[in-house]
Amino acid sequence: MIAEKMIKIGNRVDVEITGLQKYGAFVRFGKNRGLIHISEIKSGYIADIHEIVAVGQKVKAQIIDIDEFDGKVSLSLRTLEAHPQTHHIQRKFHFNNSANKIGFQPFKDNLADWTEEQLAYLKQVKENQGA
Repeated sequence: MIAEKMIKIGNRVDVEITGLQKYGAFVRFGKNRGLIHISEIKSGYIADIHEIVAVGQKVKAQIIDIDEFDGKVSLSLRTLEAHPQTHHIQRKFHFNNSANKIGFQPFKDNLADWTEEQLAYLKQVKENQGA
């Protein structure tokens, strides 16, 4: 439940980290509690949240969402960075980097070969069923 009615999306608040899980940091600010999801801790990949923040640490965060139904507050440290990266930019780098062997470009490059292989396999299965 939201204790203070003046809490709004976009507000910057001083928070204290009260707990850490692999998916994010639980925080307290005033009489309120919230969560900073691991994707909102900082731009870029985070392998271990414990290397970035610690229980008891006090930081400034920005409110990015309020679920008025159950009072959950989502916060972000990433939005307060000087040049925050968006998830879209990070995904674009990974998915368009053919060295990563993931994403759309490697799929596009291999689609014709995979299609031929699959059609040959299906033809063989059909021939074996008829025999």
